[in-house]
Amino acid sequence: MVAPADIQGYIAQGLPCEHLSVDGDGAHFEALIVSSVFEGKNRIQRQQTVYRALGGRMESGEIHALSMRTLTPEEWRQQNG
Repeated sequence: MVAPADIQGYIAQGLPCEHLSVDGDGAHFEALIVSSVFEGKNRIQRQQTVYRALGGRMESGEIHALSMRTLTPEEWRQQNG
């Protein structure tokens, strides 16, 4: 079974993050990912970037369900004062 820490590690290895947190129950996960890589990308392009960082683990079924919030550092600062 995949743990939130595993997913967090996969993302961190493939994507430079200013902030990264992953929560979940082993089947469904939620991630908050803050990266300057997202600058100028729409929501779908950002998600595709994360999927690439996961290296096929979504397609293989290793990670069943992952919802994500993808923010640039500036968006993160605006939301957190």
